Order: sequence, then C-alpha cells, then structure tokens
Amino acid sequence: MPPDTTDPPNVVLVFADDQGFGDIGCFGSPYIETPHLDGMAADGAKFTSFYAGAPICTPSRASLMTGCYPARVGLEEWVLFPGDDEGLHPDEVTIPEVLAAAGYTSTCLGKWHLGDREPFLPTNHGFDEYFGVPYSNDMGAAHTEGKYRELPLMRDTEVVEAPVDQSTLTRRYTEEAVEFIEDNRDGPFFCYLAHTMPHVPLHASEGFDGASRRGDYGDAIEEIDWSVGRILETLDRLGIDDETLVIYTSDNGPWLEEGVDGGSPGHLSGGKFSVEEGGPRVPAIARWPGTIPAGSVCSELVTTMDLLPTLANLAGVDPPADRVIDGADATDLLTDPESADSPRDSYIYQTGGGDFGAVRDADGWKLHLDSEELYHLHTDVEERFDVADENQGIADRLRETASDLATDLDENARPVGRVD
Repeated sequence: MPPDTTDPPNVVLVFADDQGFGDIGCFGSPYIETPHLDGMAADGAKFTSFYAGAPICTPSRASLMTGCYPARVGLEEWVLFPGDDEGLHPDEVTIPEVLAAAGYTSTCLGKWHLGDREPFLPTNHGFDEYFGVPYSNDMGAAHTEGKYRELPLMRDTEVVEAPVDQSTLTRRYTEEAVEFIEDNRDGPFFCYLAHTMPHVPLHASEGFDGASRRGDYGDAIEEIDWSVGRILETLDRLGIDDETLVIYTSDNGPWLEEGVDGGSPGHLSGGKFSVEEGGPRVPAIARWPGTIPAGSVCSELVTTMDLLPTLANLAGVDPPADRVIDGADATDLLTDPESADSPRDSYIYQTGGGDFGAVRDADGWKLHLDSEELYHLHTDVEERFDVADENQGIADRLRETASDLATDLDENARPVGRVD
C-alpha cells in the first residue's frame, strides 16, 4: 500500500547515460565532486544492489518505461539507430500512461532512444510533452536511405535545432525541467529527465568544461550534479519538497572501451554490454523527505523494472492487468530501506546482444550461464571466487529460474513496434 499521504507524490526521475557505479562521491568516486547527489543520499536512501533492465541503452530504456524485461517487449537486441523502422510498440503501457489515470501531467526531457519515427516518440507513449535528442549523441553522422542526418534536438515531434549544440544540452534540459515543475507545482506531475551525458562524445557548458579533476567525463558528471541541485532547490523554493519523490540512476554501467572518456564501475567488474556486475548494476538514490528515512542504505535486490508498479502503487492506481509485467512493487523498500525485503525473487542478466548471460537471486547467489561459474555477491561482489563445485544445488536452481523465464518469454513476449 502507498504511504499514508493525502495526495500522490510528484515524481522526478533523473536517468544518466553510461554512468558507472563508482562515478558519484557517495558511491566511492575519489575525483568527481557530486555534492548535490551526495546530499540527496544523505537526505534519503542509497541503493547498492540496483539494476538496469539491460547493460545497453535501448533495451534498458524499454525495460524502465514498461516494467518488463526487454525481451518481453521485443527490444532486447542491440540499440535503435536513426530512421529505424522499429521502436517501442504503440500498444505498450508506459509509466506516464499508468500515472495519467491518477491525473499526472508528464514531461520527457533528454534522450529517448525507443524509436525516432513519429509513432514511437514520447508524445505517442503517454508524455504530454517532449524536449530532447531522440537517440544517442554519437549517432549524428548516421546515414539512412542515403541521407546524412545531423544530430537533432526535438520539441514534441518537430526538430527545432540540427545539429544541436551538445555543450548546452545538460543546462537546457535542466531549464526545461525547472520550468515544468514551476508550471505544474500543484501536481501531481512526472518529470522524466534522461540526460544525454556522460555518453560519448562528452560535452559540458561554460563553467563546467575543464573544471573537474576527472577530465571531460568528470566535467559532464559534475554538470549533471549541478542539474540535480537546481531541481532540488526548485522543489524547496516552491514548498513541494515533501510532496516529491526524486530518483537518480543510470541506464547501464560505464563504457570501459572509451578509456579515460568512460566511467568507472568502482569495485565492480565489467561495464556496459557486460553481465558482470559493472554492466547492469548502477548507482541509485531516492529522496522523499518525511517518507524515505534520511541516510538510509538499502542492499536489497531492486531493478528499474520495479519502478512502474511502485509508482503506480504510490499514485493509487493499478499497473496494467491485461499483460505480463516483470517488475514488482518496491514501495516497502522506499519507506523502510534498511529492513524491508526485496520484492523480487530473481533477476536475469541480459548480454549486450540480447541473450541471457547470468541469473541471480535475492540472496545474492549469481550463476553465469555460459561458464557455469557461481558467485555469492554478498561476500564476493567482484566475482573472483567460483563456488559452483560446493553449491551445485543452488546452481541448478538458478539455471532452472533462467530456463523458466526463457520459456515464459517464448510464450508471452509481445511484438516490437514497426512502421511500413
């Protein structure tokens, strides 16, 4: 059940792109300064076993928006490119569509990456407005049907700038978020702010460019931290701080192949594309003064798929009942982060190409399906010590869990959206 509040909360969901587990001060970064995110954690809860739906952009975002494994909605393989004929199916029910039943006004700001053809754009998936770049910021040179595409900035369904000045994106998204919050202060509202950064190529505006101790990557993160600070200041200034749930996380782990321009998984192994922990396990912070206990740390298993049913519960509405949803209601983890149990029994790790690569349970046991290596993440999160030989029963159980989901997806997967 939702917390004992008179009205459903406003929701601000900030989604970074390719930010590693170790790229925030309160998650162990020694060089990147993130005072506002650190303050968010001090005022709320830090989640240390939080997983994206996949270790790569499009599948991860499909999972977030629908509360489903990417394979459930036909978007498990690789990423979408400009002009692709595929995207998130118009019949899929997204977070803003669920919240609309409770009277929410919704905006999508930033990177979408679930299809750039008009039927797939945010305003056709439940958002009242959109302002952002519809795919990754390295796709400006893509060729489709022999035509060169400049990287576009869109408002709703129209291109308003091409090529976009990427150095201004974080600041402009933030200005749009502040304006949306001010205009909808009487709520309830849902602000989905999906930053383009720190995906390469890296950019930051004047005042942040060259200011960090961690190069261009640190500059981008520190400007995102400033953005979070502006949003929190706005909520406080408008007197709606206690009425607003703010969540910060990332779509997947760091792009390690980019070297110094990629992020850090911290003490985890692997990064983007990988089923090692650094691929899908991402930093996550939630703040809701008066509801989320300040200074909490939650180590329970939770995923981006769980946000849709959780937000539905907080809004006092039901998630869609006519389809399978893989997410679970994690309200108890928000209100009691250090004592409540995970609402999930398991999590399946998807590879960058869409295959199942590993499976874990809520007790921290993780089986790599290709190598048959078994790790206990609660004692070995770096995945250094294979303990399969002495725990074959656990390995067999986890293998069966993955097999059962594969069978279920074969029988109950829904189609990807397509245009002629």
